[in-house]
Amino acid sequence: MTSMAASRNLGFQFPWNFSNAKKENMEVLKLRLYSSCNTNMLNNKRRFSLVTANSHSSPQKVDTVNGTKVNGIHVVEAPLSGSKLANESAADAALVTSLRGRFVEGRFVYRQIFAIRSYEIGPDKTATMETLMNFLQETALNHVTSSGIGGDGFGATREMSLRKLIWVVTRIQVQVQRYSKWGDEIEIDTWVDAAGKNGMRRDWIIRDHYTKEIITRATSTWVIMNRETRRLSKIPCEVKQELVPFYLYRIAVASEEKDCEKIDKLTDETAERIRSGMAPRWNDMDANQHVNNVKYIGWILESVPIEVLEDFNMTSMTLEFRRECQQSNLLESITTPTARIIGESNNSINRKPDLQYTHMLRLQDNKSDVVRARTEWHFKSK
Repeated sequence: MTSMAASRNLGFQFPWNFSNAKKENMEVLKLRLYSSCNTNMLNNKRRFSLVTANSHSSPQKVDTVNGTKVNGIHVVEAPLSGSKLANESAADAALVTSLRGRFVEGRFVYRQIFAIRSYEIGPDKTATMETLMNFLQETALNHVTSSGIGGDGFGATREMSLRKLIWVVTRIQVQVQRYSKWGDEIEIDTWVDAAGKNGMRRDWIIRDHYTKEIITRATSTWVIMNRETRRLSKIPCEVKQELVPFYLYRIAVASEEKDCEKIDKLTDETAERIRSGMAPRWNDMDANQHVNNVKYIGWILESVPIEVLEDFNMTSMTLEFRRECQQSNLLESITTPTARIIGESNNSINRKPDLQYTHMLRLQDNKSDVVRARTEWHFKSK
């Protein structure tokens, strides 16, 4: 993106007959080249803000990225020259703000924009469920960081960090109306609310950035865990005081569409397909030293029939997290068709699913379930 912007700012202008150019034309050419190069240099200075404490000393590290301190030393942005640069600066600032996210609706809702990249799509050139889950997770973390209450933990508040506490998700439901294509831009809104006495609910809505069509809804419940003992904890009063100002009583998934049904535990007898020998890698671990929640989706799909993956879209997924998974564990993925009659589901956004499946990830050695899941699928329209 930077190289493209730089190319636009060069603005080379040559006479039609360069070989027969007169002296005055050459002078005009030199002036334009000089002016354009200066403009480009100013842009580069403004964008990268490489400032040193002393021009004769060794270079310092970049102190700020889009106005955020990096190594603790304040850096002043290079001055702008001319209204054109000022206009570009405002446009750049607006773009950076939208990409990094911002608060809307009185700081109750946090909004962030994403573009669907080529490495975030599947064989059908649309975003995958894993991509959507990554977007939801990224928006949630940026919400906490931008709120001013973020601590030094991964999504934890300051009071949580002092007490060595972290958030863990226990259940998440995602409903997809349609999947975005490569190059599409989406915007995600997220907000939080209390869930019972010792939980927090986080909801998301994904829209097409330009048409504002709602294409995905998601809801989740979270509890607090001690990161050292790995035991669940009550939410301390100090943590509640941090969260309450951000609570918004609003639901993304309507009550009649929310998947509250128990997800059955699968066994060797009830499973239709079993895939064994899946091992978490180092890169599958997150900052809280357990397997990243999004990684489970790929393992769940390992036991789904290939013809389902090819001919159907997953339109609903509910994940129920039962226990942590460590890097040393081996997993088994189990899938079986749901016994319910097709069309009985309440969480398909008024569309009867063509297929329903129950899934489970379990530890291979002792058969303990790690994640239970339920999915719904619709036939892809040709």
